[in-house]
Amino acid sequence: MSKVLMKGNEAIALAAVAAGCDAFFGYPITPQNEIPEYLSKYLTEKGKVFVQAESEVAAINMVYGAAGAGARVMTSSSSVGIALKQEGISYLAGSELPCVIVSVMRAGPGLGGIQPSQADYFQATRGGGNGDYHTIVFAPESIQETVDLMKEAFDVADTYRNPVMILADGLIGQMMETVDMDKPIKKRDIKPKTYATTGTDYHEGRNIINSLGLDPVYLEKHNHALQAKYQEVIKHEVKVEVSNVEDAEYVIVAYGTVARIVRSAIETLQQQGMKIGLIRPISLWPYPKKAFDLIPKTCKGILVAEMSMGQMLEDVLIANKGRFRVGFHGRAGGMVPDPEEIVDAIKNFDSKVVES
Repeated sequence: MSKVLMKGNEAIALAAVAAGCDAFFGYPITPQNEIPEYLSKYLTEKGKVFVQAESEVAAINMVYGAAGAGARVMTSSSSVGIALKQEGISYLAGSELPCVIVSVMRAGPGLGGIQPSQADYFQATRGGGNGDYHTIVFAPESIQETVDLMKEAFDVADTYRNPVMILADGLIGQMMETVDMDKPIKKRDIKPKTYATTGTDYHEGRNIINSLGLDPVYLEKHNHALQAKYQEVIKHEVKVEVSNVEDAEYVIVAYGTVARIVRSAIETLQQQGMKIGLIRPISLWPYPKKAFDLIPKTCKGILVAEMSMGQMLEDVLIANKGRFRVGFHGRAGGMVPDPEEIVDAIKNFDSKVVES
C-alpha cells in the first residue's frame, strides 16, 4: 500500500489489525469512537473478535480474560473511560498479562469536554489503579508515528507481559494525514505464551492466572520481580527525540500534538536569531531523563509546554535535578496553544519560571 490520506482513528484501527490483534473489547466515547467502529469491520472481516461491551469496566475485564487465554488483545477509550478501566489495568499488570490500551485524551476533569487535551498524563504515567505497577506509555505526535507505535506496542506488551498504552489526544484521533501502513517496524522474538491458559502444551498441569497474593512473603517477592522487569523496560524502551540542544539558549520540552506546535514556534525563533532546542519524549513511561544531561551549561532555561496545568512538568523537574531554570506554559479545558504563545513564552521566560 502506498501512502494514503487517513483519519487518525481509522489508522489506529488498521495498525492494530496489521499488528495481529486477535480481539477488541471496548465501549464508545468521544473522541475515539471511530476506533471501535472501524475495528468492528476490519477485525470481523479477518475472523477476529470484536465486542462492544456493556461498560468500560466490562471491557477491560474482557481484555483480562482474552489476554489470559493468550490472545493479542486491545481496548480503546478516552479519559473518563480510561478512569473506569484503572482497576482492570492494575489487575493486568499484577497478573503480568500483555495488552494494548489506546487513550485518546479529552478535556477534564470530570466529564469535561470533547476537545483535545493532555490532562491525562498523570493517569497514564502514574496509573490510577492500586499497587506498585507501571504501564508502558508511548505518546505519538503524528498519525504515521501513531501507526508505527501501535504496531510495536503489541510486541512490547508481549515481550514484557505488561499493558502498553498509546496516549494520543483528540487532534491526532480526528485529523487526517498521509500514512504509509506498510512501513516496516523492528520485529521482536516473542516467546511462546506458556503462562496462558492455553499454554499448557509446554508443561504438565493447569495454568492459574491471578493477581491475588494473600501471603505477604510471596507478594513482596512478586513485587520485587515486577520492579526488576520495569528496570529492563527502563533500560531498553526509552524513546525520545532530541534536536538542536547542544548549543541551545533555551530548550523546549513538549510531547504529542503540542510538540508539532512547538516546532513552528522554534522555526520562528530561529529566524529571529535565537538558538532553541527541543526534547520530545515519545515514551512518557519510562521517561527519557537522560536526555536532559545533553543540555549545555550555558542554557538559560527549559520551557515545558503542554495542554494541561503542569503534569509532565513534574517529570521535567525531576530530570532537571535543579540544574536549569524551568518555565511552564500550559493550556487547559480543550484550549490548544498556538505557536505565537510559545514564542512569547520564550521571549518572556522570566515570567514563566516555576523553578530557578
